[in-house]
Amino acid sequence: MHSGRVISQHPAGSFKTGGWIFLFLFLPVILGAYGCDKIPFLQGMFKKQAAQKAPFNAVARIGSFYITQDDLDTEIKSFNEQAAAQKMPQNKIDTREKKLAYLKNDLVRRYMLYQEALDRGLENRNDVARALRDGKILLLVSELLREETQNLEVSSKEIENFYNQNKDLLKEPEQRRLFEIVTPTEAEAKQVYIELLKGTDFSAMARQYSKAKSASNGGDLGFISLEIDPQKRPKFDQFYEVAFSPTLEAGSISNIFKGPDGYYIIKLGSIKKSEAKPLSELWDNIKSYLLYQKQQKAIEDLANKLSGEIKVDVYDDKVE
Repeated sequence: MHSGRVISQHPAGSFKTGGWIFLFLFLPVILGAYGCDKIPFLQGMFKKQAAQKAPFNAVARIGSFYITQDDLDTEIKSFNEQAAAQKMPQNKIDTREKKLAYLKNDLVRRYMLYQEALDRGLENRNDVARALRDGKILLLVSELLREETQNLEVSSKEIENFYNQNKDLLKEPEQRRLFEIVTPTEAEAKQVYIELLKGTDFSAMARQYSKAKSASNGGDLGFISLEIDPQKRPKFDQFYEVAFSPTLEAGSISNIFKGPDGYYIIKLGSIKKSEAKPLSELWDNIKSYLLYQKQQKAIEDLANKLSGEIKVDVYDDKVE
């Protein structure tokens, strides 16, 4: 684990004290990515190692602690994954010399600071002890939940059944390609409307007469779907009523109607019908959703089981 810092240009940067805050805030995320068994430093946080015979694969000793080759390899793997995620491949530790530098300048220094903290008895301070306790709880609970859900799977049949049962809900809403002309007065709108009825190009008229921002694009607003929630609509309600009226057909123009900033004429260019996306496009999303549902059920079942086995008392009257 690397203290939640942004990887420095030198892969063997010193340990930052802010990493402790990161540890307790983001421990569940770390565990989800790596698991308890892959965080050697945390393994040593809650018990002191006796200064006994060195492990056969020890690569360093700091006070009463040993760092093994496995510890170093796990740390470096995690470091390199972060470097890749941050798109900084140049910082990867990929040579023996870099591994040694990382061991001496990062891990050894970190353990020295940890050893000094133990020697000063800092773990016995109330605030530190509470933070360690809370960190241990998060660590073990996260590992328990990971263990409880790690073997859950979603079958192809389950994905296909979900898709077939929810096709209507998975449909993309109908989209309409709309063009607009907005004039400041009704008289101007009527003049434009007459020209459009004569067959004059709508986009050309929009560029010449429209006062809307879309005028430079020939009034083209692109494809728009009908937003059900009026609070989320970028246009006023009547605009949608006219634009998505079943009587307005592709290629036709609307009647003149008044808006908050002028008089409108709309042309419906084309319609994209409401259709469900193919299963191939939704496969991964459906699988993730179903897996999440199974995980939540497994956790709920475990909690219900434990509630019948572990005595729990909540002192409501003591809560201020």
